[in-house]
Amino acid sequence: MNKILIVGGAGYIGGYMTNVFTDNNYDVTVYDSLLYESRFLKDVKFINGDIRDRNKLLSILDDYDIVIWLAALVGDGACAINPSLTKEINYDSVKWLVDNYKKRIIFTSTCSVYGINNGLIDEDAKPNPLSVYAETKLLAEQYLINNHNDCVVFRLGTLYGLGDLFSRIRLDLVVNVLSKKAAQGDKLSVFGGEQWRPLLHVRDVAEASLYCIKNNITGLFNLSAKNFTIKGIAEKIRTIKSNVDIEYSDISFEDLRNYKVNTDKITKAGFSKFSDIIVGINEIITLFEEQRITDPNDPVYSNVAHLQKIYNNGYN
Repeated sequence: MNKILIVGGAGYIGGYMTNVFTDNNYDVTVYDSLLYESRFLKDVKFINGDIRDRNKLLSILDDYDIVIWLAALVGDGACAINPSLTKEINYDSVKWLVDNYKKRIIFTSTCSVYGINNGLIDEDAKPNPLSVYAETKLLAEQYLINNHNDCVVFRLGTLYGLGDLFSRIRLDLVVNVLSKKAAQGDKLSVFGGEQWRPLLHVRDVAEASLYCIKNNITGLFNLSAKNFTIKGIAEKIRTIKSNVDIEYSDISFEDLRNYKVNTDKITKAGFSKFSDIIVGINEIITLFEEQRITDPNDPVYSNVAHLQKIYNNGYN
């Protein structure tokens, strides 16, 4: 039985990731600092630890056959709050891992490394990072690929949907934000609307990771189900909530990213188990229609709002 350490496994991606591997009879341990959580209740082995605690990690790494590295500060706004800390967590920690662990690594990067790119871009396209988040993720993936011969790097599309029943839902992602507004009867304000995003259900990250491990696949892959414009996302939501009001504005959104990605490389490798966007939209709408979140404005559901709050309280 392969032993897997999921670093950052208590987060948005990690919840379903843990389920997938335990359901497939892997011996799973989650290592997480619980930055966004106050407790971890899943019936899986757990180690509470900071990825900057080198001694703690070094004492356990060799016990595992595979490390899935999800730990990171995520999002342009969240990473801009403290760029030096972002580099420490998003790049320095990954470099340390590569230097100290020679078995299989699965690493989640981001399609944000493409920034603004015209046309349909594959993994050979020249990166164009526009933020500290994208820059540090690009540095980390490049160091990993150049210095490790048994790794998978996923450049993830913009995530959406529900993972498992334990992990925090993110309400700062475009599909989830617009779906929440539709469920609450709010107007969907679309600024510009022609910006392209590659979209990916959060559960598909786990499915792709499992597939690559089972089939001994390595390399760098764009991971996305389909490219949508922001306008197209709003219109998809209206196919479910027909009474939703969409307000279009010519005012450009402050997020300048605009890119469509080609995913032929991962599909040619044999993985094509992608969720439909309708699935994720319905999940978020149901979540709010059934009032399963008492305070959707709680900062914990937004990476930047939560991090700003804890930084104000002295986090470093």
